[in-house]
Amino acid sequence: MESYHKSAKIFKALCDPKRLAILEQLRSGEKCACVLQELMDLPQSGLSYHMKILCESGLVASRQEGKWTHYCLSEAGRDKAVKLLLAVTTPDVEQKNRCLLCDK
Repeated sequence: MESYHKSAKIFKALCDPKRLAILEQLRSGEKCACVLQELMDLPQSGLSYHMKILCESGLVASRQEGKWTHYCLSEAGRDKAVKLLLAVTTPDVEQKNRCLLCDK
């Protein structure tokens, strides 16, 4: 069940319009939190909330520089998300004729 919780974090990160807009902004390169705050018209607490979810999902990486945090897209997180989406949306032929309820 633990692997489902980790996988769900990726989908949680992608299911919010503001987080999708943040990911779009990060496509052009690393951004400081102060820049993202202005671009997204979010208070610091709102941006912090969304960035926590994006970082926990692995889609975004962060680094500290002085008092500011800088964010960028994570290539490893992207690859993991693509692999997960393929895994959950690709039929498993071996399990096709197996009943999950009666285990036959």
